[in-house]
Amino acid sequence: MQRQVPIERVRNVGIMAHIDAGKTTATERILFFTGRNYKIGEVHNGEATMDWMDQEKERGITITSAATTTLWKNHRINVIDTPGHVDFTAEVERSLRVLDGAIALFCAVGGVQPQSETVWRQSEKYNVPRIAFINKMDRFGADFYAVLNDIEEMLGANAVPIVIPIGAEDNFAGIIDLLEMKAIYYDDEKLNMTYHEAPIPENMQEIAEKYHKILIEKAAEQDESLLEKFCEGIEISRDEVVKALREAVIHCHVVPVLCGSAYKNKGIRRLLDAVVDYLPSPLDRPPIIDARQEHNKKLVHHPSDLAPFAALAFKIMTDKHMGKMTFFRVYSGMIKAGSYIFNSTRNKKQRVGRLLQMHANKQEERDTIFCGDIGVAIGLSDTTTGDTLCSEEHPIILETIEFPTPVVAMSVKAKENQNRDKLTQSLLKLSAEDPTFIVRTDSETSETVVSGMGELHLEILLERLRREFNVDTIVGPPEVAYRETITREVTENLKYAKQSGGHGQFAHVILLLEPLPPQKGFEFLDKVVGGNVPREYIPAVEKGVLDAMSEGPFARYPVVNVRVTLVDGSFHPVDSSEMAFRIAGRMAFREAFMKASPELLEPVMSIEITTPEEYMGPITSSICSKRGKILGMDAKNGTRIVKANAPLADMFGYTTELRNITSGRAAASMHFDHYETVPFALSEEIVEKRRQRNGK
Repeated sequence: MQRQVPIERVRNVGIMAHIDAGKTTATERILFFTGRNYKIGEVHNGEATMDWMDQEKERGITITSAATTTLWKNHRINVIDTPGHVDFTAEVERSLRVLDGAIALFCAVGGVQPQSETVWRQSEKYNVPRIAFINKMDRFGADFYAVLNDIEEMLGANAVPIVIPIGAEDNFAGIIDLLEMKAIYYDDEKLNMTYHEAPIPENMQEIAEKYHKILIEKAAEQDESLLEKFCEGIEISRDEVVKALREAVIHCHVVPVLCGSAYKNKGIRRLLDAVVDYLPSPLDRPPIIDARQEHNKKLVHHPSDLAPFAALAFKIMTDKHMGKMTFFRVYSGMIKAGSYIFNSTRNKKQRVGRLLQMHANKQEERDTIFCGDIGVAIGLSDTTTGDTLCSEEHPIILETIEFPTPVVAMSVKAKENQNRDKLTQSLLKLSAEDPTFIVRTDSETSETVVSGMGELHLEILLERLRREFNVDTIVGPPEVAYRETITREVTENLKYAKQSGGHGQFAHVILLLEPLPPQKGFEFLDKVVGGNVPREYIPAVEKGVLDAMSEGPFARYPVVNVRVTLVDGSFHPVDSSEMAFRIAGRMAFREAFMKASPELLEPVMSIEITTPEEYMGPITSSICSKRGKILGMDAKNGTRIVKANAPLADMFGYTTELRNITSGRAAASMHFDHYETVPFALSEEIVEKRRQRNGK
């Protein structure tokens, strides 16, 4: 099978934004104008192609990232529509990891909102080049220049408008193309499906000249030869400007800004042109390298169909007809259906049964997936999110995907006893799909406990249990994912000796426990000298420490921010074993931890509330009553924005409370911010309840 489009004309792009900025609507227009769809599906009618899950149609939100592919001006554009709600941040994280470019969508009224900042920072982490599209220019309160300022001030972006709007709100008639210096008007009587070009209106000539000059300046700054031309007053051609801007975008130096109204079919064709003109092809991105530190000369794979095969599995889905579907991005080489590949992360050889190209939830059979493409493999039963797939002759391990830690947990059990095994299998399938959905069994109560990123996240996953797996559940109240840590240094000297006939068990360890700064997790250091603890037993001590940390001694919550140093110890030539040192490590850690002034940490949420002025009093009172701290109050487009932090433990059900105190006129967004020490009195109460529940 031959490649349809050369790799230099491939674009892998994602659409990222705050919830309700219009991502799915924009994607529907992209599919329509490129001829992929012959009918526009509207989100509010539950007909959007990319929102194919029942719950997405009912709720009008994107829950899972959906992939599709389409053609525009002889370029293949692979599009991933990502969720905007913070509870589904894992979908954004994994999508950005495998994309070459992104369209950052902003609402012309709301501007840069909390989740806009979150996804922007995620894209910066992976060095993903971006273009910005200011959507909903037809909405009341739309202000292109205010949002442009937000992008520069709040996100620190070097924003370069390549179009500016003609009018706003009900008077949004079209755009001025700053490259061509001409006006583009949309034909209302034809639902804006057609447009015509005209000279720039006289009353906008001055502002168009101003932004045209800024555009040329920003382009010239990126290229020395253009800078010389600019300084000498020589005219710079459109192609030269596009070429210079493209280079700058690829290196994340500038962000071209466009505008329009996806719902009214305005500005989408210019957006597609910008994807082709400015966002990188797989050839423009750096070659992939082996992530293993022990390789002195790291393996490098360049993006080419002829290079050895290397791909990253970034998403797992379970389909009732197909079984397990593995989404992957090919970074080098190509893969054929029926061939064998090597999962270097798990050191397993696997056969690819079938290959598919996805269009939301519809599949198109493919013989070959080429370099730079996004495909789906059927038959990779042992592959999970973040695994590297490659050729066995040229093994490589790619940098995996990091996911945030879940902060909300709840117990779950099957309504009917005969469905207990079915519940376990179904939960495992869902956790394989979503790395931020953790399933575990409480060792004390034998309850099944599920953890996720928020109440909505867990609510939707448990609803999927009922709809997709036919398992009705009884759910316990939401619980906070507390953590334990220490506040001072302690040294523990412990000998573990046991005789039970024949060989005994002996291990002697001296551990030093020290507190680490927030977000530092765990460090294990080996300071043993003179072979007092043989090298082969030191990993066993670390494993014992990790065993103890998984359920901390203080209140049975995971332990964080601790450095453990194995200072010294001793062994017995006959009775010592790995198991003995693992037990000794676990016991020594537990003893030391309780002497090191342990404390409880709780997740604190960052909250942003948009409200009419008259509800400011009740809202600030409500936040303060929940141990919250008001961080700031701003005015924007006739409304007030309250920024605050508050402990998650007091914020369950807050959306409903806010709706009640503001008659439904305020909106809130909330995401995890950091862990903070629980006040002493409250900590004692939580620990006591935990111990009572566990029968201690």
